[in-house]
Amino acid sequence: MPGAVSLQPGPIALCALKPRLLLGLPAPILIPFVGDLTKPARTTSPSVPDRVVASVRRLHWSPVTMQRVVSMVARLGLRGQPLPSVPGRPLSGSQDVLRRTPLYDFHLAHGGKMVAFAGWSLPVQYQDSHVDSHLHTRRHCSLFDVSHMLQTKIHGCDRVKLMESLVVGDIAELRPNQGTLSLFTNEAGGILDDLIVTNTSEGHLYVVSNAGCWDKDLALMQDKVRELQKMGGDVGLEVVDNALLALQGPTVAQVLQDGVADDLRKLPFMTSAVMEVFGVSGCRVTRCGYTGEDGVEISVPATEAVHLAKVLLENPEVKLAGLAARDSLRLEAGLCLYGNDIDEHTTPVEGSLSWTLGKRRRAAMDFPGAAVIIPQLKGKVQRRRVGLTCEGAPMRAHSPILSTEGTMIGTVTSGCPSPCLKKNVAMGYVPSEYSRPGTRLLVEVRRKQQTAVVSKMPFVPTNYYTLK
Repeated sequence: MPGAVSLQPGPIALCALKPRLLLGLPAPILIPFVGDLTKPARTTSPSVPDRVVASVRRLHWSPVTMQRVVSMVARLGLRGQPLPSVPGRPLSGSQDVLRRTPLYDFHLAHGGKMVAFAGWSLPVQYQDSHVDSHLHTRRHCSLFDVSHMLQTKIHGCDRVKLMESLVVGDIAELRPNQGTLSLFTNEAGGILDDLIVTNTSEGHLYVVSNAGCWDKDLALMQDKVRELQKMGGDVGLEVVDNALLALQGPTVAQVLQDGVADDLRKLPFMTSAVMEVFGVSGCRVTRCGYTGEDGVEISVPATEAVHLAKVLLENPEVKLAGLAARDSLRLEAGLCLYGNDIDEHTTPVEGSLSWTLGKRRRAAMDFPGAAVIIPQLKGKVQRRRVGLTCEGAPMRAHSPILSTEGTMIGTVTSGCPSPCLKKNVAMGYVPSEYSRPGTRLLVEVRRKQQTAVVSKMPFVPTNYYTLK
């Protein structure tokens, strides 16, 4: 979900992330993505192990060309009117100049160990270890900076028509301030990205999608806006320059309720409201996240992001957490990382995401790729995304999956040791006949074969807040 998520949601999605970094890094440290992407780059510090560099490197997303974004948005306009540029964010088409969220200096001041990620400088962890941050989120509450995610608003009477021409979900059925995880798909049925769409009571759709797909997603929506406008449609797109803070964990309502007038007991999972948060007006609070825990994502004016983060950290329940914890949390929750677990060559059915297909949309078959996806619902797909558990060495992305006879049948797409379960968890794709939970398989790790078992997901039960 965008992350995400997530990582992802999501999605929120989300943001979704893959840094399996269990070792501390000297701060600040920037790991450049230059040269051959198949080879680990050397970092600014020789104390960082090559496996850590390689792990971060596998997170590489295409550069975010903000100059292109701004110019395209300006040409498109909001219902034909010029849009403001995106202030406060350095523009660069080069990976050498890393973009910074409004919380960059705040991260450094709190011991954030910074890495280059998708053209941004983001904290992979803080002074606490990755495992400590992970477990604190499961037991208390953690604050994540996900301001690199793409936030947009779709305006106009034809906003639902636009969104439903691009995604598989039933957007028209969303109640005011209700959201849903959905998927952009292509005509071949492949997933272009996962995103969260909220039908706001203010008369627009609020969309959050993955930073790694920023260029692609924005171009996709802009092209459709132009198409509808040429046909006389009433629709426009706006890029939102707010920061985005994800507060995640079982004590999130206890922490946040002190700073809002709204009764959070009336804000269930995947609903949203605009409210004042600890004195900051104009915040959109959405009950979602990409950790599997109760949580919110707060879209806050960029100039107020540091103030809000500082106030939240005054509560002893709250600690900062980075990319490493976000990745292991979403994996325990069985949530996909776009680019690893799902991509343009994966259909929703293969990715075990059939639940994102709206009932009305299935019947109408009016979304991109429906001619490929709908028959898969009724028939048999060649492969499916499954969960895997094993003892021994951790399964990692690209680890071969074999039958018990030793024949290669699939590949791991995400994997890490589970801090909660004290065993290794992973996701990967196998032929449908091997996808039943309890099926015993082999996974090759460091050129050695070890037993793995197909397992139901989520690996750790989710704790989303729903109305009783």
